[in-house]
Amino acid sequence: MLLVLAIIASGIANAKTVIEIKPGSDDMTSIVRKAIENANANDIKLVFEKGTYKFMPDYAKTKYCFITNHENGYKNIIFPFEKFNSVEIVGNGAELIFHGRVLPFLFEECGSVDMSGLSINWDVPFTFQGEVVAINKEEGWRELKPATEGFSWTVKNDRLTFPNIDGFHFSSLGSSLSFNPGTKDVAHGAWDMSSRPNKVEKLPNGNLRFYEKLKHYPKVGMVLNSKGPKGENRYAPAVHLNSSSNITLDSVIVHHALGMGFLLEKCNTATISKCGVYVPEDSDRAVSIIADATHFCNCKGDIVVEDCRFESMLDDGTNVHGTYVKVDEVIDEYTLRYGLEHFQQLGFNFAEPGDEMWFIHQPSPSRKEVNTVAEVKTINDKYTILRFKDKLPVNLKPGDIIENKTWNPTFVMRGCTIQHHRARNIVIKTPKKIVIENNKLSSMMSSILFRGETFYWFESGAVEDVLIQNNDFNYVAYSGAEHAVMYVTPRLAQEFDISEAYDRNIRFVNNRIKTFDNRIVIADRVDGLLIKGNTIQKVDSHQQLYPDAPLFEFINCQNVEVSGNNYKGDYPKAFEVDEATSTTLKVKGNKGFKRK
Repeated sequence: MLLVLAIIASGIANAKTVIEIKPGSDDMTSIVRKAIENANANDIKLVFEKGTYKFMPDYAKTKYCFITNHENGYKNIIFPFEKFNSVEIVGNGAELIFHGRVLPFLFEECGSVDMSGLSINWDVPFTFQGEVVAINKEEGWRELKPATEGFSWTVKNDRLTFPNIDGFHFSSLGSSLSFNPGTKDVAHGAWDMSSRPNKVEKLPNGNLRFYEKLKHYPKVGMVLNSKGPKGENRYAPAVHLNSSSNITLDSVIVHHALGMGFLLEKCNTATISKCGVYVPEDSDRAVSIIADATHFCNCKGDIVVEDCRFESMLDDGTNVHGTYVKVDEVIDEYTLRYGLEHFQQLGFNFAEPGDEMWFIHQPSPSRKEVNTVAEVKTINDKYTILRFKDKLPVNLKPGDIIENKTWNPTFVMRGCTIQHHRARNIVIKTPKKIVIENNKLSSMMSSILFRGETFYWFESGAVEDVLIQNNDFNYVAYSGAEHAVMYVTPRLAQEFDISEAYDRNIRFVNNRIKTFDNRIVIADRVDGLLIKGNTIQKVDSHQQLYPDAPLFEFINCQNVEVSGNNYKGDYPKAFEVDEATSTTLKVKGNKGFKRK
């Protein structure tokens, strides 16, 4: 037997199912699924013997899943844990290799989760990559030497398809981005592009020629990676925790995933420690996972991410946010119907009886009245009816926004290294205390982004207590589009006032910054921003992309202080400040720049 089942009991209430797993089958899926399904206790523990384990989708549990920021649908789940009082997984260094379209780990409504000491990878990644060997802008083509070993793709009828696994392939190359094979960073000045070639030709030497007029061509020598188009390329995260509590993830490494690395939604209290998202050391892959390394949607309690390594993913290092929903109809004095606005929010469990809600009335983006949900009636995956304990605000109208006050976490990120990846290191949106400290950060876009929005993703919300201290920022904001080391930029619909303060109380202090370009901070609609004691060094490691940009730009801000910073290097101008900000701006005690 590959599994040894044991029941440890000291009274029925304390019974625990212990499952010892040993390698030895070409496909372990049915073995672990049956063992989990047959567990006859509310507490379960899996103990892996060190070794390599393979998992196929054929005998996985299939279930329709609503997964925030991914595509909803039927998923092949390898490790399904539902409604356990506790789940413990001891990896002992086990390597888990998955094949095809699967969701490796799903934890739903579990009282506690403790997972440690294992790695997650795929035998064949769901990406395509190749070295750019030639381009011809006039004729509109690019030539690539495609990666073959470990990758799956084919050219037929003038079209390239990938990954061609178990009958699945993407409809086009889709989201594509170039990487520097020497540094592993995204290529300097690179732009995201959505690729759909008119024709793909396989040349006699094995290279591929893609005929497609581009606004921005990749540079010769770079590695161009494609992950399929939006709406198709986020099947599932590697580890999905939903409506679970008391979570500890320790030394769990994700080398590839068909979506995010670690996704927590509606979870209460979690620590992610010594975990990783990165390409295996012996691999030629340019990309680890398809989307964010970590993502937290409408969680609460204390969320801690510490001593982790996140590299080579195709989206953010972390994104912490709530959800905005839009009032569709005010039904009566106590009742309304709301709608979920983004296609990857559909089916999200936004509210439960007892949750407190903030009401946000256009045109002001500020949180106003608070009311408690008494009853929830789901109509479908988009619309839900909420009945409240108290009367609704008399001025509530369709188009106004609701934010869940109950489900917001405190957040700490410390001691992490985040680099070599697309997008931002940290995207943060929670009104409770935020601490970002002692991290090593390098990002294609802005390293730290604050962007609550009622426009596209509908991710809440405005921050109120942020401390960013003692971090090392090295090589930030090097994409083709313009960014800054820290960027505060609410993105609200046109119905909202673009001059009213949104985020509050951000302290950016005692950080060390090495930058090839000018921009350090862009802040829009902040009340209370302290930039103090930072050491900033301009280096000539790379060509400047926006040489005329200022160091600091403030728009519609209040109570901004820039003091005690030390800057070395040249710059065209230190500040770009609008009239609304100027009246309360304080600049004092800085070295190397001053307000003019």
